Amino acid sequence: MRKIFLGVKLKTLREQRGLTQAALAQQLQLSPSYVNQLENNQRPLSMAALQRLQAALGVDLAFFSEDDEARRFAQLHEIAAEAALAGGVPDAELRALAQQMPAISQLLLRLHGRARSAEQRLASLGRGERDGGAAAGQASHEEVRDFFYAHHNHMDGLDRAAEALALRLDAADSTQDLVPRLEAHLRAAHGVQVRGVVEGRLRRFDPVQRRLRLADTLTAGQRAFQLATQLAYLEAGAEIDRLVASNPFSADAAALARIGLASYFAGALVLPYGRFLAAAQEQRHDIALLARRFNVSFETVCHRLSTLQRRDARGLPFFFVRVDRAGNISKRQSATDFHFSRGGGTCPLWNVYEAFAQPGRVLTQVARMPDGRSYLWIAHCETRATGGHGSPERAFAVGLGCDLRHAGQTVYAKGLDLSDPDSATPIGPGCKLCEREGCAQRAFPALGKQLRIDENERSAEPYAAG
Repeated sequence: MRKIFLGVKLKTLREQRGLTQAALAQQLQLSPSYVNQLENNQRPLSMAALQRLQAALGVDLAFFSEDDEARRFAQLHEIAAEAALAGGVPDAELRALAQQMPAISQLLLRLHGRARSAEQRLASLGRGERDGGAAAGQASHEEVRDFFYAHHNHMDGLDRAAEALALRLDAADSTQDLVPRLEAHLRAAHGVQVRGVVEGRLRRFDPVQRRLRLADTLTAGQRAFQLATQLAYLEAGAEIDRLVASNPFSADAAALARIGLASYFAGALVLPYGRFLAAAQEQRHDIALLARRFNVSFETVCHRLSTLQRRDARGLPFFFVRVDRAGNISKRQSATDFHFSRGGGTCPLWNVYEAFAQPGRVLTQVARMPDGRSYLWIAHCETRATGGHGSPERAFAVGLGCDLRHAGQTVYAKGLDLSDPDSATPIGPGCKLCEREGCAQRAFPALGKQLRIDENERSAEPYAAG
């Protein structure tokens, strides 16, 4: 960790504990003048000082995390670009705000989210759509994504409850063994019979007859997940309700959050934390091997890897995304600072789109963002049948990424030159928000930038016709 200036954070922490500068200095065994200099950003907050804070006050070092700072900076940078202010907001000011005043940053981000939702709702009503139409649904999804984002995509209470149940069921790794145990537990503990087939849905539960029906097209892994989801509502309902109540959700977002939290419990039950983390580390995060070992899909393994952030046993901080051929992001989860753009589209140079042209292969890419941070990306295209002969297949590309400093702990670093900065592919958050000049794939200029078209400049060619 580099030396950083976090005086406002330190002062906030001191005031929350009801301490004077002299009292804090005494607990840290530092001079009062030194603490004063730290709070006024005249000295950097070194690792030695952080360790004293942790030892004396039990401070979680995540409070001073640079990853959170980078995430807030990316979000602030995006809304500044969307505002298209004359001359823009200097990155130095945005970075200082993200670093020194996290609470103010979060307030600005929440207010911007509300303004965006209101604009979308007004636009939908102007088109005559009832109750905001798709815009209202989009805003609800964003609320839930922000909630998981704020928790670093890890729900500790649900995760531990699911792991405890998995230990009681004493099932082997494979879902082939887990399915009958889940059905027996539903029957013995809740009087629920798993009988019949449901059409047009994956799962339907009748609370009166205590009957659960599942689609007959499910694989063993999918069947285990649906059984575990039903158990989430029956056994972890109180914890789900508590988590939903802890956040100011709208009514639609609260319903979506309940579904998301139940799915989280199901994933944690099918892939229990300790067992799955040990297997991931043993296999150096080889997704194909983990999918075969636990008899689940490539996507399910990627999703679970992005949630392993238990405080006393952290996995690698991955981020996970699922897109379709049109570029729509249907899933995005992040346990770290990587920020998925909301309004700028996505970058065509990102290998997650190349995966559609090479289905079945696992593609790797070292990618560098405009802020200079580099990442390892893994991409894979999955196809799913939707019916009989002539029915179109559903195709999704899933991507899993991590900061380049963690890449060496994965099997996917093999054969890549992680030390050569020129080997990284320069990607961005999307053409509207990307500041790269001269990109051959740029579709149109970034928001807030003055478009200068020169017939002699090749950089204008991709969007000159527009």
